[in-house]
Amino acid sequence: MNSQSENQSENVTAGTELLGPEIWNLPNTITVSRLVLAIILFVIIYLEGWWKTSALLFIIAAATDFLDGYFARKYNQVTTLGRILDPFVDKFIICGAFIFLLERGPATGINAWFVLIIIGREMFITSLRGFLEQHGRDFSASWSGKIKMGVQCVAVILCLLSLSPESPFNTFGFFLLRDISIWSAAIITLYSGIDYVFRAARMLRQVPLK
Repeated sequence: MNSQSENQSENVTAGTELLGPEIWNLPNTITVSRLVLAIILFVIIYLEGWWKTSALLFIIAAATDFLDGYFARKYNQVTTLGRILDPFVDKFIICGAFIFLLERGPATGINAWFVLIIIGREMFITSLRGFLEQHGRDFSASWSGKIKMGVQCVAVILCLLSLSPESPFNTFGFFLLRDISIWSAAIITLYSGIDYVFRAARMLRQVPLK
């Protein structure tokens, strides 16, 4: 009887971790600040004309992705909310930036197929990760996923700067560098998605689901 009461108490405690005051630690506060910065970034892109400011804001927002994970591990402040919110905000800022750049037209170098690849990969791998972790499998990010994120960030920054009318951002060489970063982002995104699928397949072959 006591054991059942203890289990219920543990379940209540685990559930309140998502909503209780303890979630407002430093890592989660940094993650939420990144979400706010992303929204401000989208507004600036939508208003146009602040391209260097937009690029700087994106760099600051992307840099906080390292900080929240670092502090969460260093101070043992990993929470359920953080595990949910951190990857969501990462995808929100990357996918949102490419969507708003797409709206600006061909001058950004972004087209609908590229955005479809980015968003499609994120949706599929997120669903795959959720399915596997629901069955107790560890499906954390691999090196290809981390490289993918880095290359995508570079592409966003170069796309934003390429819209500036000032030199050297309005030169052929800079446009070429931007386009190379876009194609590189598309290729590594596809590769990363395939890598995760094969990784999941190997995991399921070794220990099939019951």
